[in-house]
Amino acid sequence: MTRIRMEFMEMPGLCLSERQARRLWNIEEATCARILAHLVEERFLTRSRDGANLRSGSTRLHGADAA
Repeated sequence: MTRIRMEFMEMPGLCLSERQARRLWNIEEATCARILAHLVEERFLTRSRDGANLRSGSTRLHGADAA
């Protein structure tokens, strides 16, 4: 989880679907879903209406508004 948190901190505009995150970090589906959900629950990440995960407080230049 620390690695994922650091990636989002180092790249403020990083915006990934769950599928993209799984491929980037080479983690299984259930683990990825659990980690992303945890980061959303603690408000480190925000999940947009289209399912993308991005750092809370960052501005998306494309896609739907954050939920």
